[in-house]
Amino acid sequence: MTLLETALEGLPKRQGKVRDVYDLGDRLLMIASDRISAYDWVMPNGIPDKGRILTGVSMFWFNQLGVSHHVLSTDVQDARLNLSAEIVEALTGRSMIVKKAAVIPFECVVRGYLSGSGWREYRQSGTVCNERLPEGLVESSKLDRPYFTPATKAESGHDENVSYSVLVDALGTVEAETLRDRSIALYEQAGERALAQGLILADTKFEWGHDRETGEILLIDEVLTPDSSRFWSTETYQPGGPQPSFDKQFVRDWLDASGWDKSSPPPTLPDDVVAKTREKYVDAYETLTGQAFPWK
Repeated sequence: MTLLETALEGLPKRQGKVRDVYDLGDRLLMIASDRISAYDWVMPNGIPDKGRILTGVSMFWFNQLGVSHHVLSTDVQDARLNLSAEIVEALTGRSMIVKKAAVIPFECVVRGYLSGSGWREYRQSGTVCNERLPEGLVESSKLDRPYFTPATKAESGHDENVSYSVLVDALGTVEAETLRDRSIALYEQAGERALAQGLILADTKFEWGHDRETGEILLIDEVLTPDSSRFWSTETYQPGGPQPSFDKQFVRDWLDASGWDKSSPPPTLPDDVVAKTREKYVDAYETLTGQAFPWK
């Protein structure tokens, strides 16, 4: 089954590229759909069970990391809505009921390897987010330490990398240091777990918010999923070029070869690309959690 849209009547709804978020008054209901995006476009067709994979991986990490977070329940019936059995079944495994949080408007990115926008900046200036890196690095090089490279949260399009000083100016020294130190610590903790499972956590982004009642900093949104992180296999890792990853690789590769101009609505993904992409996401779930994916 592929779930692309939800429509729960009588509730305010906000829709992102992947998640539909419903306002329950004192809480939020976050539903991870099976939509998939690439090059800032949402594809016409999705990846079956992708939302369940993202939710399952996120919950695995929320439970592993030992950090305060926003999740209250993953049982959609705890939302206390009058839903039909069919809707409950469709939303099972892809729903999180969460605390409302005052979102901190920065992505807290941590990089342990040189890839993506970090590699592009390094080639131009030898820096990442204006922080000088050692000379002579190649694409996918392991860095001498984890680097904290924040980015602004964009409502649409790409997030924009910013220097740490921008974070300090916006949030103050104490909060900026807290976000930096907690994000790096979680990256290191998760990286050790991933490595034990044969995966390299090249980089990831965390999102944080303040509990509206207590002011406590909470880890929010998704965490350490194939959509928010770059995972590589230790078996195939070879610095000096891009690495096979556990996310949208087949989608991007097919789009690149399709002749699509990336400025008009994207074409429908072929069945084999959908199947291979789903297989990659399931592989990531099972490798990271050590559990069989329940919706095989």
